[in-house]
Amino acid sequence: MQTVRRKEMETLELLHMNKGVGETSYAMNSSVQNTIISCGEASTKKAIVKILCTCWPERMGIADMGCSSGPNALRVISEIVDGVYATTRLLDRPPPELVVFMNDLFTNDFNNIFASLPSFYRKQRQEKGSGFGSCFVSAVPGTFYGRLFPTKTLHFVHSSSSLHWLSQVPGGLEDGSGRALNKGKIYISKSSPKCVQDAYSQQFKNDFSLFLASRSQEMVTGGHMVLSFMGRTSMDPTSDHCCFQWELLARSLMTMVSEGILEEEKVDSFDAPYYAPCMEEVKKEIEKEGSFMVEEHEAYEIEWDGGMEIESDSPNAPSLSRGERVARTIRAVVESMLESHFGSHTMDELFRRYSQIVEDHLSNTSTKYINLVISLVKHA
Repeated sequence: MQTVRRKEMETLELLHMNKGVGETSYAMNSSVQNTIISCGEASTKKAIVKILCTCWPERMGIADMGCSSGPNALRVISEIVDGVYATTRLLDRPPPELVVFMNDLFTNDFNNIFASLPSFYRKQRQEKGSGFGSCFVSAVPGTFYGRLFPTKTLHFVHSSSSLHWLSQVPGGLEDGSGRALNKGKIYISKSSPKCVQDAYSQQFKNDFSLFLASRSQEMVTGGHMVLSFMGRTSMDPTSDHCCFQWELLARSLMTMVSEGILEEEKVDSFDAPYYAPCMEEVKKEIEKEGSFMVEEHEAYEIEWDGGMEIESDSPNAPSLSRGERVARTIRAVVESMLESHFGSHTMDELFRRYSQIVEDHLSNTSTKYINLVISLVKHA
């Protein structure tokens, strides 16, 4: 049966982290994202101090875009509240009223965040006492590639582990006859035609420019953004740092093709809505859009498993191997898209194979992610 290619994946409906708190959930497998948040923590603290030292708003609008769910979601907000509280203590001024917006796609597990709010508020009151002013947390579902908030209502925008996700699969990944140009792959690879690389790059430019233009209208003059996302230090979009995790996932799928478990056309017709840019690409789009000035930027190397051990659910079972830890981390993020395309019945077997392939790869080399952190300020 001929596979109908999805030219524009319905990202709004399909892309979400695995929900709940089970073995394959994002809540239980997000140590990599937790490490990435740590990379941007210093920039976040600096931005909060600069905002409050430049203008002391009575009401401070804060947005965490791509907040996801699980323990990391409110960690970011806690750090921002801590930064505001520390600055108010230092300057001996009353804290502004904090209006915090948690944003992610409509399919995000917001219930997980809501269930964590009572303990969040309790902890803040215990730590800060009367110094903990009004803090109102709410959810704003929707894509950040477009307007989400009223004009000039935000003072600080934070986004971590989100802007590498595109609004859709790029167009132009088929020839004139509808045949896949990136055969046997699910993302950019060494064997990808240049037109595939260019299509991904252009989609990122379009999306990132729209993100900047949307935030420009929503933020006050002098507002700050701290953005943290997967990228690369090389100009080469096929460098291992930015795409080899996808290469190994494609190999896992192709082993299932070779054994007749999957059809090759199924693999050929799947493309990830993802792009890991280099800092030069990011800065060029910021300059082109013109609303923001880059204050500082940095690139960090991140271990594929976050550099943290994850214990097995069973107390008598051995700790997970690195390959298993990486497979769980990736599965928690991309399973919703893969399941929709390849079927839920293939997921356990796919990620079993993936864990083995990753384990073999990491035993011979030390490929790492590159995480870009960039701090921006809104022009007048």
